Amino acid sequence: MPAQALHSSETCQARLRTLRERFRQVRATSEALCAPLAIEDYGIQGMPDASPPKWHLAHTTWFFEAFLLLPFLPGYRSPDARYDGLFNSYYLTHGQPFPRPQRGLLSRPTVAEVLNWRRVVNLAMAELFDRPPTENLDELCQRLELGLHHEQQHQELLLMDLLYNFSLNPLAPAYRDDLPIQPEQPAAPLRWHGHPGGLVEIGHAGDDFAFDCERPRHKVWLEPFALASRPVSNADYLAFILDGGYSRSELWLSDGWAAVRQGHWQAPLYWRHDEERGWLEFTLAGLQPLQLAAPVCHLSFYEADAYARWAEARLPSEAEWECLARNLPVQGNFLDAGLLRPQASPALPGTQPAQLFGDVWEWTASAFRPYPGFQPLHGSLGEYNGKFMCGQQVLRGGCCVTPPGHVRASYRNFFYPHMRWAFSGLRLARDDNA
Repeated sequence: MPAQALHSSETCQARLRTLRERFRQVRATSEALCAPLAIEDYGIQGMPDASPPKWHLAHTTWFFEAFLLLPFLPGYRSPDARYDGLFNSYYLTHGQPFPRPQRGLLSRPTVAEVLNWRRVVNLAMAELFDRPPTENLDELCQRLELGLHHEQQHQELLLMDLLYNFSLNPLAPAYRDDLPIQPEQPAAPLRWHGHPGGLVEIGHAGDDFAFDCERPRHKVWLEPFALASRPVSNADYLAFILDGGYSRSELWLSDGWAAVRQGHWQAPLYWRHDEERGWLEFTLAGLQPLQLAAPVCHLSFYEADAYARWAEARLPSEAEWECLARNLPVQGNFLDAGLLRPQASPALPGTQPAQLFGDVWEWTASAFRPYPGFQPLHGSLGEYNGKFMCGQQVLRGGCCVTPPGHVRASYRNFFYPHMRWAFSGLRLARDDNA
């Protein structure tokens, strides 16, 4: 074997050992997130975009079976071949997926059967780790890492979907009644951090993991700009509401104004107003007093854009956001903090914006489009991101239910402009020609 190939094989073997431990952790986290649920909670689907918890557990298992075990583990057989169609999300080159709006109708397989399938796949993956193929080892490692990040995406989606499903219940049930409620505190003053602009590079560099949509690294020209020191707070957004923000058509994009009228929007998705208690917010801890200093959350792109216009500012481009975030540590209020709710911005001095990572995903003004020279993954995995690069907007930074270690400065999340059930907020930007 040539020395270069031997070195590559040894590198992959070391990488596999690391990935094996990550596999255990990620798979265990998904089931731990479901531990507070009653059996009745596993099958709820409050809207076509919000999948039931049971489906998330099954689909992530399907991913490892379809893209790792069946291609790489000789002799592996699924416990039920029909699961391949039931839990394929959108990979049309792989097969015919079960209709997304009907996932809540799948009372069978039962939760117990799905959990047993997870155990079967976990045991088979342990066998694959013990006996990896001698060929295509690098492809195996790439698919494995993709599968782990895919499951982490679904951990966040699971909590997003649960919050939406529970919000439809008049009893306002809490996902967990033991979540810590942070005391109210003043919001940090909003300051501006300028950047001179110029020719910059964005996109992922290096050989470590990134989704295909984060590559290739490329040059972008930026005019001078400034980014706000913190996300827009609930108090900030409440001022917009009280100033008639939802009734002033001049603040809204045409499609946004149509969404406001059609949906009768008057506040962020989970805000409630009570004559006695004032403004409340439905959270994973149930209905709670609105924390005025915390970042506003569960906004559509249209709402974020309208607020920015009202504030005589704008949304940042994703290149502007990444340019200021790329040299900062990826630290913040993520899933492992155990709060599961955005927290107030710290009043810290500094020359860099705060809370770029964690708390809330931040809408940008950038459409989710391929970077110059974009190359999707080959085969069915090429459907992972590329087919969605139309009509959606980029969000950056992660949120309070994003698993730690999952995001990077180059990470591009994306949703359609009208969607509000993600943990999505905004940070202001402005031109800075002073």
